[in-house]
Amino acid sequence: MLHIVVCVKQVPDSREIRIDPKDNTLIRQGVPSIVNFYDLHGLEEALRIKDELGARVTVVTMGPPPAEKGLKECISLGADEAVLVTDRGFAGADTLATSYVVAKTIRKVEETWGPVDLIFCGKQTLDGDTGQVGPGVACRLDTEQLTYVSKVVEVDEPSRTITVHRHLEDGVEVVQTRMPALVTALKELNKVRRATLPGMLRAARYKPVVWTTADFPDIERSKIGLKGSPTIVSKTWVPEARKANTTMLPADTPQQAAEALADKLWASGLPERLGWM
Repeated sequence: MLHIVVCVKQVPDSREIRIDPKDNTLIRQGVPSIVNFYDLHGLEEALRIKDELGARVTVVTMGPPPAEKGLKECISLGADEAVLVTDRGFAGADTLATSYVVAKTIRKVEETWGPVDLIFCGKQTLDGDTGQVGPGVACRLDTEQLTYVSKVVEVDEPSRTITVHRHLEDGVEVVQTRMPALVTALKELNKVRRATLPGMLRAARYKPVVWTTADFPDIERSKIGLKGSPTIVSKTWVPEARKANTTMLPADTPQQAAEALADKLWASGLPERLGWM
């Protein structure tokens, strides 16, 4: 049976994010947290493979204790096990330190539940927005990586291969590689399912496995948390809000609207300034 690990992160709901005008930092108090939606698309693909081929799906996250709520959501959708990696020693991690801890976690998952065939991550998170953790984990595990995946064409368990579509700026790339492999998911990959009543009941009773630094005796303290994070934010600021002047052009049809806009642009002298005449 395939073993699939899905990496998720609890992030502030981007629809509710506010900025403190005094110090230009995120106001987290009172802002609800959600599971990063790209990660949910990775979970959905893992569950789809489970439905078709049979698989064990293990979800992992690194974060504070409240991240347990996001893991329970993943259990309600159909994941088999969930692991919360939480410790003050992990706090303040940038993408380098985060990928190190997540890779260590996946190795421990293998020791606990058996070898991992596929790893799914979202292409990026809504808060960091870097897209670096997934590839970083793949490099640390020395496994194949398939980034920006918009479609999983086939997972062939007998031949130990996976075929995907990678969405690139200039087209779509069809790639086949051997498992184990790490996949970063785009939102186009699938449509996330809704939790079933049995799933929600199981999630309500479920207690995620919790691992701290004490559960990783070989972890290098210099590579975790703030000590292991070379990224420095020297300055942040909020762009100044600008008021845009608008003019409503009366028109009953698209053609009339286009003609009115053309007349307005012509009268403004814009075509002459741009060298169109």
